[in-house]
Amino acid sequence: MPTPDVFSPVKLGPVTLRNRIIKAATFEARTPHALVTDDLIEYHRLPAAGGVGMTTVAYCAVAPGGRTSGEQIWMRPEALPGLRRLTDAVHAEGAAVSAQIGHAGPVADARSNQATALAPVRFFNPIGMRFAKKATREDIDDVIEAHANAARLAVDAGFDAVEIHLGHNYLASSFLSPLINRRTDEFGGSLANRAKVARGLVTAVRRAVQDQIAVTAKLNMADGVRGGISTEEALTTAKWLQDDGGLDALELTAGSSLVNPMYLFRGDAPVKEFAGVFKPPLRWGMRMTGHKFLREYPYRDAYLLREARLFRAELSLPLILLGGITNRATMDLAMAEGFEFVAMARALLAEPDLVNRIAADHGPTAVSSACTHCNQCMPTIYSRTRCVVTGAPDRMAT
Repeated sequence: MPTPDVFSPVKLGPVTLRNRIIKAATFEARTPHALVTDDLIEYHRLPAAGGVGMTTVAYCAVAPGGRTSGEQIWMRPEALPGLRRLTDAVHAEGAAVSAQIGHAGPVADARSNQATALAPVRFFNPIGMRFAKKATREDIDDVIEAHANAARLAVDAGFDAVEIHLGHNYLASSFLSPLINRRTDEFGGSLANRAKVARGLVTAVRRAVQDQIAVTAKLNMADGVRGGISTEEALTTAKWLQDDGGLDALELTAGSSLVNPMYLFRGDAPVKEFAGVFKPPLRWGMRMTGHKFLREYPYRDAYLLREARLFRAELSLPLILLGGITNRATMDLAMAEGFEFVAMARALLAEPDLVNRIAADHGPTAVSSACTHCNQCMPTIYSRTRCVVTGAPDRMAT
């Protein structure tokens, strides 16, 4: 088949997107009361007006204890009016909108949430200075049902899709990780056991929404740490998810929010800036040992493509390529390699109208992104997520 044009319309499950470019989930830090604000709506309206096919709201936790911050939205009836205003605003700009749903598990901040965090085993979170509880079978069943309820609420709120968070050592990912999951029961040991939570979440969500909206998932190809999720095991899990039939597409990601976040966020490691957002003694610890946590990986275009090719070769499921997609060349490369969609995050944080600029470019010099990969946007998730270089997305880039 001919290589598709990234700007051509495409089906994602029951939804038709105007193009194949997705704004990836990036925590917005614009919901001070765990509810939608005008600020959050504008955050997503800007890239919708800027040309993306779909924007992703992050992070819509399925339960109050599943948040990485007590200010994050969790899916409940009280949140519906605001979510409906948000989806209406995005639709008015011609784009679709997805809700990223999930449970942060050991990444959850139990102190900020004032709710118990869950993990495969008892686990200490240094950010929240609390232990996560070892999840019981009843806890797991509750989380699976909470995902189904969150998906139903997403339908009611007018979302076109939900993205189930199975990556970054959030709850489902922490169960997949042999480094974190040291259980000896039916949810530990073999990969088949460790994958039960992830597969259960996807199956429950699909049953809840049927074909009303699209269902995607974000899955780690690797954690980037010794003993964590390997590419080989991740590929096996992806095949199981494909065979289960619950997904319309799979977004491929990498890295661990717990131990190696820069494996996803390539480029400069903003240790000083991260230390500045915390209070002592965490601030002192970050200054002294931050480079061990925020390991630095050099940036290159399409930096997750090498691992993603392995998944493309083995799967028939539509795949979303993430990581270093900032220009027309990388978009066209993804299409040529057989990926159905591309996802962008930091580049759109820097310039919400970048997609429109790329689409309009017919000159000899290709449009380049203003993102410098300094990653100083990362610490702003603790205040109000923004690009510190351009000031976007508070305004359309000019």
